[in-house]
Amino acid sequence: MSSTSFPKEIHFTSPIPQEAQHILSKDAVEFLAVLHRTFDKRRLELLENRKKVQAELDQGKPLSFLPETKHIRDSPSWSCAPPAPGLEDRRVEITGPTDRKMVINALNSGSKTFMADFEDSNSPTWSNMVLGQVNLYDAIRRQIDFETGGKQYKLSEKPAVLIVRPRGWHLPEPRLLIDGKPISGSLFDFGLYFFNNAAELLKRGSGPYFYLPKMEHHLEARLWNDVFSLATSHLGLQQGCIRGTVLIETLPAAFQMEEILYELKEHSSGLNCGRWDYIFSFIKKQRAHKECVFPDRSDVTMTVPFMDAYVRLLIQTCHKRKVAAMGGMSAQIPIKNDADANEKAMAKVRADKLREVTAGHDGTWVAHPALVKIAMDIFNENMKGPNQYHIRREDVTVTDKQIADPSVPGKITEKGVRDNVSAALSYCAAWISGNGCVPINYLMEDAATAEIARVQLWQWVKYSSKTDSGKTITPSYLQTIFSEESSKVSKLPGIDPSHVKIASEYMSSQVKAEWPSDFLTSDLLVHLEGVGTVGGATKKSNL
Repeated sequence: MSSTSFPKEIHFTSPIPQEAQHILSKDAVEFLAVLHRTFDKRRLELLENRKKVQAELDQGKPLSFLPETKHIRDSPSWSCAPPAPGLEDRRVEITGPTDRKMVINALNSGSKTFMADFEDSNSPTWSNMVLGQVNLYDAIRRQIDFETGGKQYKLSEKPAVLIVRPRGWHLPEPRLLIDGKPISGSLFDFGLYFFNNAAELLKRGSGPYFYLPKMEHHLEARLWNDVFSLATSHLGLQQGCIRGTVLIETLPAAFQMEEILYELKEHSSGLNCGRWDYIFSFIKKQRAHKECVFPDRSDVTMTVPFMDAYVRLLIQTCHKRKVAAMGGMSAQIPIKNDADANEKAMAKVRADKLREVTAGHDGTWVAHPALVKIAMDIFNENMKGPNQYHIRREDVTVTDKQIADPSVPGKITEKGVRDNVSAALSYCAAWISGNGCVPINYLMEDAATAEIARVQLWQWVKYSSKTDSGKTITPSYLQTIFSEESSKVSKLPGIDPSHVKIASEYMSSQVKAEWPSDFLTSDLLVHLEGVGTVGGATKKSNL
């Protein structure tokens, strides 16, 4: 079906690929229109509320646990829904984008679940978004097998349970306009997957399961809950069949964990420590405070005070309400040409997973199939049952000040500065070209790494920070490094020098700004393939 078959109020700015016609059927798109017309006004109001909270933080008002929801936190009488089929044991989850080979390899990796990602490890080109939906549709129906270069990719008999991460509330889907406005990326990703697959998943003994990213307030969780309820009713499915795990990856959300679970309780399958985005949010939200300037990115580990407090509170909160407390990502990938370096990297993974399982986490994330067995062995040895909901962590008391404690030991080094520049340029250039999951220095990086690098460079300039060798970090100091690193990144395989130029100009403008932008993905969206439409206005890409 071509886009001309749709009512004039529904308009695609990019053609629907032939192989995705069944995904973007007339009925599916009309379902998206229902979601958009019902929920977009609330979504935009909630995004405006984020700006108000940021303005208050800039003026010195600290974040705290909400007094108006104390009764929810204090009440022992509520808990979340029991685990849905396939989600009782989530000890190792693998994550990655939705290209066809990745989907098969991840589902076959031996992990308990696969988080198919339309968000931070994905560049939202039109083809990535719609063909990713095709790949998941085919995987659910076991018709995804294919052959390329003489190699067969075939789904195993017992693949991992599928969980989908849609884009955050802040991102639009600019290639679909409804009533002249772009639909929310969240509603597009969720709606298409749910409409096309929910009934089939339930028939096969599973269900429509989601990871929900980037929330900053429990009312944003309420919005998701209402979306779930309407979508389920609209398709005539049983209420409560959906499950959503929320990534706690923003500083404001850390103060509202129980409220978020409460809002989603009939649909909740727990919380996850989205560690890298959480560091990014911690810096961004406290951008107006010089005491929140951090040392090198590599010094901001899971054992620093604010990260440790957040982990302890998340585990306690989830187990109090009988849902999964999921650990964070190990981004390491095998180092094939250096056995000693590879062993050191894998030792870090083992230590990280041991810390998580002994703290009480019910599962963890890896980014590469080679890490599944390492993580699985640690959890198998230390977690004998399917989860650790029984570990209540009633010994834990976490205060407002502990969550927002900016003390991180370490130094700002010239290497740390250069590493941030290199990571930001490499990732942004790859993202513009359509790749959102990028190996950098033997780590599989997504947008969160580039975001930490961006806001660190900004805050070091903003507060005239000095390196440990005494150099003041200024725009002109960084410009030299941008130039040198741009030259190196431009020579990397698969990187287009014109995309590096865009990335370098963007980063240069960011370090000079009064405040950093909210998200680089929002800023760079216009540079993706074809014609982008943002806020209802058509704007041609520079590419």
